[in-house]
Amino acid sequence: MIRKAFMATLACALLAAGAARATETIVWWDFLSGGDGVRMKAMLDEFNKEFDGKIHIDATTLEWGVPYYSKVQTSTAVGQGPDVMTYHESRMPLGISQNVLSPIAPEELAAAGIKASDFGDANWKAAQGPDGKQYAVPLDIHSIILYYNKDLLKKAGLLGDDGKPKGLDGVANWDAALAKLTANGVAALSVPNDSATGWRIFYTLLNQQGGQFLKDGKFLDGDNLAKGETAVAEMQKWVKSGWTPANTAYPASIALFTAGKAAMHINGVWEVPTMVDLAKKGQLFDWGAIQIPALYSQPATWADSHAFAIPNRQGNPVDPAKRKLVLQTIHWFNEHSLEWASGGHIPAYLPVQESAAFKALKPNSDYVSLAKTAVFDPVSTLAGVASPVYDATGNYVIPAMMGEMTPADAVKKMRDDLQDQAK
Repeated sequence: MIRKAFMATLACALLAAGAARATETIVWWDFLSGGDGVRMKAMLDEFNKEFDGKIHIDATTLEWGVPYYSKVQTSTAVGQGPDVMTYHESRMPLGISQNVLSPIAPEELAAAGIKASDFGDANWKAAQGPDGKQYAVPLDIHSIILYYNKDLLKKAGLLGDDGKPKGLDGVANWDAALAKLTANGVAALSVPNDSATGWRIFYTLLNQQGGQFLKDGKFLDGDNLAKGETAVAEMQKWVKSGWTPANTAYPASIALFTAGKAAMHINGVWEVPTMVDLAKKGQLFDWGAIQIPALYSQPATWADSHAFAIPNRQGNPVDPAKRKLVLQTIHWFNEHSLEWASGGHIPAYLPVQESAAFKALKPNSDYVSLAKTAVFDPVSTLAGVASPVYDATGNYVIPAMMGEMTPADAVKKMRDDLQDQAK
């Protein structure tokens, strides 16, 4: 019924655009590679097949990170670029400041059937600008999670009857579990040593203490500095105690876990397909994934979202009829986001997130609870994917984690570095 209603709505839009006899083309840019790229290509193929002769999405995938966002910025400045593009919510403050995103009016959203009430409050607001306008529509919530080896946790008495870890909440319990799991040549935990992962763990532990990384324009101000130091000290303890191997590159950290040489692994939900594929081939132990345990006073997990945005092409804006089609197309992708969730993501669209089909999807539904306590990146032009915040993490937090500087020095240098850039 949803598809029939959607096709009827799109048909009306096409008539209004005067395109009843010709295929309307939507130019699409994304930065999705690997498993995400495979899944999005399948969804694009499904869409194009379903609306064959009516709408065709002409999709291009560009290089993730700075190259992608630089391309968007230079293209929109000269009136070029796509009709729709993927965008990280964490990069939106910078994108809005650079005038590369077109605000989406409430009546446009309503006409496409897109409602704020169909999304988590924090997730929806992360796509807004300081002017209160909506600049994107979220597709997912992606976060770091805790992968675990059920066999090793069971041997250590840390697996409940439900197959999920037990006794990991609270920093004392967590540390005791790491100590117990480190035995017989097996580490308790593997963690990639890249700045992105370091930031995600640090920000999670800071927020679990009720800390704020950025408040009233000031980084790690007041008691937030001490909370930051606590977070870094905990990360450092994992390495110093031998619970986590030091300086483990991203692929090696995954390999340690999948080879059974680490009982647990912290990484993004996007590695779920890696585990699923290995398990299907019979090349992986019994595994699971849960929300990062609450080590401090409250549950919180770093999160970001892939979202859809319309570029603000200077002198050549996306015309109203095309915008209408684009927004209805975005809505289609949210309605079909169960397929996207197979990549490990949590659907942003609540009717799918709360559906029986998603609840049956494992391990996603075992960590969906993080959506309610997710903490999105600070609203700053210095934060977000491939930002100065990531650079500062790589320069200070990661070296401190590896024992190369004190946690106190690391957070002070991080604070001062970012505050200087904010001037």
